[in-house]
Amino acid sequence: MLEKYKTVYEGGEGEIVEKKSRFIATVRPVKTEEEALAFIEEMKKKYWDARHNCYVYSVGKNREYTRCSDDGEPSGTAGRPMLDVILGEDIYNVAAVVTRYFGGILLGTGGLVRAYSRSLQEGLAASTVIEKTYGISMEVVTDYTGIGKIQYIAGEQKLPILDSEYTDRVVLHLLVPADQIAFVEKAITEGTNGRAKMKKEKDLYYSVIDGEVKVFTD
Repeated sequence: MLEKYKTVYEGGEGEIVEKKSRFIATVRPVKTEEEALAFIEEMKKKYWDARHNCYVYSVGKNREYTRCSDDGEPSGTAGRPMLDVILGEDIYNVAAVVTRYFGGILLGTGGLVRAYSRSLQEGLAASTVIEKTYGISMEVVTDYTGIGKIQYIAGEQKLPILDSEYTDRVVLHLLVPADQIAFVEKAITEGTNGRAKMKKEKDLYYSVIDGEVKVFTD
């Protein structure tokens, strides 16, 4: 289980022109190899008249499904450089296709490597790349005398409050990074003199996007 990992939240498209050749990079988030392959076929149909549709994808927390293709370019000049960009940026669950419309001027192996790498970097720059953190939803039940201390601890540790219920008692659902669970449990126990009851609810991943907490079930 990865404590944190980077992935694409929203795909994007970037483009460069190198010696009259046009390179269009399309990036998309994918959860399975089947999604990646379907996306590649979609791009090949969209850019059916292009000389090359080179691709890369890396799927799985351990990169179980990672493939790349030069699609007719000289071996090692397109797919592998694109994969190096993905690995260098440490991005997971992503697929990308770089489409080339040949401009009539040969770029040479070095020129191709630079062009495919730079176009994919442009595609990633146009995408929304986020970092997901492995966390645990924790239910905290307390009386009203303990709520202030718990809210203080949540604010100090920057723990999002997913939900709250106020009746004859207070129930808070905190989002706690997995590596902070022991610390938070100890802080709440000490802060409320043992009056608060805590229960782990479920494992999840989360990210803060534009100031808002997004929860993911992957």
